[in-house]
Amino acid sequence: MKISFTIIMIICCFDVWGNGIENSVITATKNGTDTLKLTLNEVVEKAKANSIAAKQATTVKETKYWEWRTFKSNYQPQLALSGILPGYNKTYSQVLQPNGTVIFQPIRNDNSSLTLDFSQSLAATGGTIYGTTQLQRFTDFDRDNVLYNGTPYGIGYIQPLLQFNSLKWDKRIAPLKYNESKQAYIESQEQISVTVTGYFFDLLLAQVNLHIAETNYTNTGNILNIANTKFELGKISKNEILQLQLEQVNAKKAVGTAKRDMEIATLNLRSYAGIEGDDRIVLTMPEAVRGVTISSEKVLIEAFENRSDAIAFVRRIAEAKRDVAKAKGENGLTATLKANLGFSNAGNNILDVYRSPKSQQSVQLQLAIPVLDWGRSKSRTKTAEANQQFTIYEVEQDKQTFKQQIVTQVTLFNMMKEQLELTAQADKIASEKYQIASERYVLGNLSITDLSIAFQESDRAKRDYVASLRDFWGAYYQLRYLSLYDFEKNEKITYK
Repeated sequence: MKISFTIIMIICCFDVWGNGIENSVITATKNGTDTLKLTLNEVVEKAKANSIAAKQATTVKETKYWEWRTFKSNYQPQLALSGILPGYNKTYSQVLQPNGTVIFQPIRNDNSSLTLDFSQSLAATGGTIYGTTQLQRFTDFDRDNVLYNGTPYGIGYIQPLLQFNSLKWDKRIAPLKYNESKQAYIESQEQISVTVTGYFFDLLLAQVNLHIAETNYTNTGNILNIANTKFELGKISKNEILQLQLEQVNAKKAVGTAKRDMEIATLNLRSYAGIEGDDRIVLTMPEAVRGVTISSEKVLIEAFENRSDAIAFVRRIAEAKRDVAKAKGENGLTATLKANLGFSNAGNNILDVYRSPKSQQSVQLQLAIPVLDWGRSKSRTKTAEANQQFTIYEVEQDKQTFKQQIVTQVTLFNMMKEQLELTAQADKIASEKYQIASERYVLGNLSITDLSIAFQESDRAKRDYVASLRDFWGAYYQLRYLSLYDFEKNEKITYK
């Protein structure tokens, strides 16, 4: 009767594994500690919301946004008000006399001015159109005299000739950079998913190891009790008793090691995901994604539409072409045309400035012609062209690497799906084998060596299953990262 009762206890111990690591909840409750149960998806969402990596990604996104706003403002009309108010001056100034001598005369005046300027850059030509209005007031305190001078309005145009047009190239490249930064933000969020998944399974495996260790310790104790009964009846040797005692000691050591590993894994997960509080974390064993078929063609299409790398391929070639245009534009003859038309006037009061103003015009053409540069201009152009060709080759190589990485990851993911099914079957078989081995040992038709082997195979199968889950979900989130596509919802990944 004693042996039969113990067999029942052992069978009950195997049922504990069927409940998974949920027993940790019971243990936590008994210890008076609140328990926080989390799924993989919940951990991923917490990391995206609270982790330092997520906050850094958000900061970078905001920085890139304001850089984009700054760029756009360069193509908008600019209005600026400047002036000198007041311009008071009291000093001595030298005055040249008709006979060539110098007399220092005291002066005391106020020379104030106010200017309103308007400018608009033209990306198509690289030129700038501008307008201005200006008023100057001069007060001579020594002679009690006030004069006004001003430009009621004036317009002008500055046009670089045969020069590099930075406005045109910036307008072509800056949108690529901004779109690249937006996709890079999405990538950073998906990279958080990949990283936190690793921490999730570190803790999950630690919890599974603790559960295995505690179960083994309990089972070993129960079997040792049966073995002691058999030993008293003379059915087993002292060596088997010692072997079981050693197994029990090792199982107890494994419990302590597993508890230490679980605390470390918990701390790492909390730190990265930004999970605050002292609640004990218990993770739910995730299942594989059901009904999802992923092909290399689909991932490649989405990757070249969504990834920042794909945008960077276009940007890098555009920048190389820009550098060639810049090198050519800075060689040889350069010229700048300046022209303005306006009206100006002077008087003893403000109204005189605006009454019948006199017209003013100016036209300038500034030239710069290198006479002898010892081939420097040609060398710069050839260097830029060589760099452009190198960039084209480099981009092509990066595209091939990009494609190969995606194809490899899709193949790996599909392999992980199959591997997960096999390890699940192996876990089920090993658990049944372990249960049968324990019952056979109790009945006396199995050696302690075979029982130990069944122990080890069962433990290894459980760990292999968790490792397969880890590989599966790691490969899945890596595919999301590479394509920025949600294969469960069949839509592109976006974040606000």
